[in-house]
Amino acid sequence: MKTVKEPVICNLKSVRQAKGLSQSELASRVGVKRQAVYDMETGRYVPNTTLALLIAKELGCKVETLFALEESEDVKPVTLVEGTAAANTRVSVASVRDRLVAYPLDGKWLLNDGFQAADGLFSPDTGSVQLLQGGRIDRKTLLLGCDPAFAILAARASLRSADVTVQCRFASSRLALERVAEGCAHIAGTHLHNLPSVESNMTFARKMLPGARATVIAFSFFEEGLMVARGNPLQIHSVADLAGKGIRFVNREPGAALRTLLDERLAQAGIPEDSIEGYDKLLPSHNLCAQMVAFHMADAAPGLRAVAAAHGLDFVPIEAVRCDLVIPSDFLALPGVQVLLDVLQTRSLRDELSALPGYESSCTGKVIGEVL
Repeated sequence: MKTVKEPVICNLKSVRQAKGLSQSELASRVGVKRQAVYDMETGRYVPNTTLALLIAKELGCKVETLFALEESEDVKPVTLVEGTAAANTRVSVASVRDRLVAYPLDGKWLLNDGFQAADGLFSPDTGSVQLLQGGRIDRKTLLLGCDPAFAILAARASLRSADVTVQCRFASSRLALERVAEGCAHIAGTHLHNLPSVESNMTFARKMLPGARATVIAFSFFEEGLMVARGNPLQIHSVADLAGKGIRFVNREPGAALRTLLDERLAQAGIPEDSIEGYDKLLPSHNLCAQMVAFHMADAAPGLRAVAAAHGLDFVPIEAVRCDLVIPSDFLALPGVQVLLDVLQTRSLRDELSALPGYESSCTGKVIGEVL
């Protein structure tokens, strides 16, 4: 026998008594001293595998009926939202409508100067997460979207209140709204370009959140277009210039707002998608697209002026669009959302957004409408 190192639930006494056996009688049947049975029942020791099996056989039950590890307060059931994960996969975790959801900390989360701290370690065998940051999970607001300026919003929310965290994860406009609809995120960022007399973000939110109530709040305007090499050596000035010239292009995935814009512009110009080399070569983020151009592995890619500038690239503007935050009504009272809404009204946030290349912040914090 060995000293207990983990909290163990021992049901040996109740099972033994139900069988009408004394400690001495059970000890005699399995070949140990009465003191050993007493120590097991009082939690001082747990038996080795052989003894546990003998006791279970004698009492006519399973070993786990007699002995079980007490569940740690830091081990919780969790829903893994994306992909598959091996044991001890590092994950970010948030509580959404009293359910824990986890996202793997994959390559999209890596920074140049190190790794992002995980909230927990995922166990695929049990569908649980070992939490590493305890109670902070309940004070986290999870924002999905692809505006890189969301990181500024999150940082300012943390500075305003140390008790809450706004965590951002990259996702296309469609995927962000899908996750909110599934109850796997609190807020979705979306930036579809408006059509005449149509608020596209509102229309899209109604489509993706059927039967739900939500508030749509403006975050920023930014320029979308094509990221090209410095000096624009191939003289790319519009989407039409991408076709038939051997220009190597990389694209965003269907559902990304910028991909939708490109598809529409090509259709308007009567240019088939298969006339553009690499139109079906898909990358999941603005930064990866920019890196392909910066490393001379592509000649053009969709993206934002601010992202192009950050990678030392030139930029061909297509359209300025408004990025909105879609917040389900039942999340509006959450502490993290309240802090975020307060930050949206600050002059300092507007000033910083306006300092980004291609950004404009006159709309920031304006309520665009309600999804009913």
